[in-house]
Formats: sequence, structure tokens, C-alpha cells
Amino acid sequence: MSEVLTAPLVVEFPFTRSLGPVQSAFLTGLRERTVLGVTASDGRVVVPPTEYDPVTAEEIRELVEVGTGGTVTTWAWNPSPRRGQPLTTPFAWVLVRLDGADTALLHALDAPGPDAVRTGMRVRVRWAAERTGAITDIACFEPDDSTADDGRPAAHSGEFADAVTGITAPARLDYTYSPGRTQSRYLQALKDHRTVGERCPSCRKVYVPPRGACPTCGVATDTQVEVGPRGTVTTFCIVNIKARNLDIEVPYVYAHIALDGADLALHARIGGIPYDRVRMGLRVEPVWTEGGRFPDHYRPTGEPDADYDSYKELI
Repeated sequence: MSEVLTAPLVVEFPFTRSLGPVQSAFLTGLRERTVLGVTASDGRVVVPPTEYDPVTAEEIRELVEVGTGGTVTTWAWNPSPRRGQPLTTPFAWVLVRLDGADTALLHALDAPGPDAVRTGMRVRVRWAAERTGAITDIACFEPDDSTADDGRPAAHSGEFADAVTGITAPARLDYTYSPGRTQSRYLQALKDHRTVGERCPSCRKVYVPPRGACPTCGVATDTQVEVGPRGTVTTFCIVNIKARNLDIEVPYVYAHIALDGADLALHARIGGIPYDRVRMGLRVEPVWTEGGRFPDHYRPTGEPDADYDSYKELI
């Protein structure tokens, strides 16, 4: 039985969005050490504020200022903080109902241990030393011995100098990926500069990359078939936007390539030819870099173009 591969993978991208008047006021307020909520149609004060009523879905804009102290409504202990989380030492995730609010805000509570956290405890905002107009302007919450403020939330115009109108939030997912036995065999063959697919015992089609089952018949595939290395461009697109952290100059071409002997086209970059000369039917072969585990790109072989009828079913 072949080794099943695993690898740590990261999906990361910056998410940029503009802010409406409610979110703009909320984040700008945090920069100024002011916490704002919004009054819903039923009179409840919602914090963080939403742009639309959570019950009626009507637009709401009646902003109010609430307190910076509050009460923990529920919590969970985080013994192993991860990259990008509010604190680097163990802490509690808490839902805090701020004084004057009717809903709870999720954030971190700096506490020495889980025994120091309880539902109903009083906490207070710890502000970040440098504030830019983001939820991280609240560095965390910290325990507070004061009693609840019985005052009602105060109306607020939501107007601040130099209001925050947009944010860029980093999105990141760290996970361990295991391709399974079938694709592990495929990846291990690529390391040896070979491309291996699997044949369906029913329809006899060869699929590359293999999936362990025929996508048409739904039956298991376990017969390995070596294909390529040459193939035919079935269709393609020209990429004009440079991807972050990808050292390839635009424009460049990504194509679907039907390897010789395969019944499913895979996609790969086309190189060694001007982008505006790539065409359907172009015959190509893989180019490997030293130490590469998969082809860096495919380049023209110099053969005559394939006849359309030979690949039309793979478009």
C-alpha cells in the first residue's frame, strides 16, 4: 500500500470592503474610545450595530453610545492561542453585554485561568495603544470590580472627524490536507516526472488527476494508467491580473490540456510561446524545474496542431 501524503496548507487573502454609515460610525467610534450601538425597531440596543433590523430587516440608523463596561453572558477557554488572535497567552472567548446594550459582543478576556472566568462577571474594555478604526482597537476585555451602570444609552450622531470609510481584513485558514491514497499515488508519480491516471472498469475512460471513483459511473477506479507526457490544448484563458505572491508576469495563459491517453483535461500554465499565439489544438509537453514535484508549465512541442475532432469531447 502506498504512503498517504499529508501537507500543511494555508488559504490567505485580504478582504476589502467599504462601510455604510452605521459600520463607519461604529469603527470610527472605537478609534475614539467610544462604543456605539443601534436601536432596533423593538427598542433593543444592538451592539455591535447592524445596518438592518435583525427582526424586520428594515434599515436602522438610530445610533446610541453604550458603556465600556459589561457583563459576561457566556464564555469558553482558549488554552492555545493561534496566529492573529487577540492575545498570545491563554485567554477566554467571551460574549459581553455592555452596559446599555441588549445584545452581546464577542471578544477576548485576559484572565489568568479558566477558574477566574464565570458567567455574570463584570469586565471592562482594554483599549489598544494605537487605534486605527477596527475591532482590534478593543485590545481585549479585562476583569472589573465595578457595578453595572444603570444609565440608559445616550443618543449619538455618529459623526467623527476623518471617518473610517473602508476596511481591509486579512482572511486566513490553516489546515492539514490529505489527498487520500489515489491522489497520493498521482503526486508520487509526478515526483518521478510521470503522470498517472485511473481507468474506470465500466466506461473505460481514464481520468487525470484520478479521484478514486469514476465521476460518470460512480464506481471505484483502481487500475493505474500512465498518460502523456504530451497533450493538446482544448481551451484556454489569458490572465491579465497579477496574483499576489505569484512570480509570473502578466499576461500569461492557463489552459485545459488533454494529455495523450486521458479522457479528462487538466489545467496548467502555457509558456515558451507568446500569449497571443496560444490556440486550441496546440500540442504541448511538460517542463519541469529542478526539484519540482509537478510541471512548472507546458510548452509547444512543434508538432502540427491536433484536429478538432480528436479533442472536441474534452472541451
